[in-house]
Amino acid sequence: MRVLSPSLSYPLNPWEHGRHSSEFVYFGEPAYALTKPNTKNFPSSQPRRAPQSPSQYQTMSPRLGGLLQLSPVWGAPLITPRIPVRSFGIRSLNPPKPSRFNVGPGLPVLESTSTAALRRKANSLPLRTGAIGIKKGMTAIYDPESGKRIPCTVLQLDRVEVISHKTRERHGYYAVQVGAGWKHPSNVTKSLLGHFSVNGLSPKRHIFEFRVKDEAGLIPVGQSIEAGWFQEGQFVDARSNTKGKGFAGVMKRHGFHGQDRSHGVSLTHRSMGSSGPGQGGGSRVYPGKKMAGNMGNNQNTVQNLKILKVDSENGIVVVSGAVSGPKGCVVRIQDAIKKPWPEVPQAESAEPATEAATA
Repeated sequence: MRVLSPSLSYPLNPWEHGRHSSEFVYFGEPAYALTKPNTKNFPSSQPRRAPQSPSQYQTMSPRLGGLLQLSPVWGAPLITPRIPVRSFGIRSLNPPKPSRFNVGPGLPVLESTSTAALRRKANSLPLRTGAIGIKKGMTAIYDPESGKRIPCTVLQLDRVEVISHKTRERHGYYAVQVGAGWKHPSNVTKSLLGHFSVNGLSPKRHIFEFRVKDEAGLIPVGQSIEAGWFQEGQFVDARSNTKGKGFAGVMKRHGFHGQDRSHGVSLTHRSMGSSGPGQGGGSRVYPGKKMAGNMGNNQNTVQNLKILKVDSENGIVVVSGAVSGPKGCVVRIQDAIKKPWPEVPQAESAEPATEAATA
């Protein structure tokens, strides 16, 4: 039972209740006084009658009187207590997960500008340009200290000269364009002939660019780079194309194990087998699946090759180990980025670059 108003002297609906108190009024059950009822006005021998409706609403409480005069449409929401209802939308009720792309306030934000890219590569770009060599073959020499036989590769520098520069203001980065060899002018396009004639150089058979850290590595145009550009004992990186093998199967190209030679296997001993997962994996062949195809003729970099011999008279540089590619392939030689920068001695053909490299 709920007490609505202790100041009323009659129930809210007198036809519903039989007896009421002069102090409290109750809902939902017969209103009985909390004190002893008045038996003088209602003798037991006299029949009980329902109390009459009040003749004037002005005698009621001002607040309750105003509510009773409202229509049922407006009165029900005011009398009935509100029940909190939680509304649901498209967003989850769970707290959002932290994004894996959020960067802490203490970490530097990576920039996508060319200036930021040069700053990130400041410690990985060589200080000076490289050279273009031709692979002449492999041989072996003996270490005078240990007496061990060391396999090595012979590289020859043929008329290597600087053709042009790439600057940060004009091209966005620093680089030196180097050419090697000689090519008949009738086999060179007019645009390349003009490119060579402007700088007073003969047509080159091979042209490559070598990135450098800053403008200190830009040696003068027309400067010759000979074998003395490198010194014995330093480390270099050699980039060249591997030998082309043509179309090869999966066993030769990727080293697949193959299938059984017996036990019911026939005609598919060296085949690839299944090319992908079943229905649970998407019923498709994933990108990058190892299959049969063209093998070789890809650029490969061999790092940290030690220079064993330098022959400035013949333009020969001997490096330890093997260099990718067949005889006669073009090899780009540059200072190793994972080793300390060499202290190259002064050379007549590369004096400006040596000063820039040691600065």
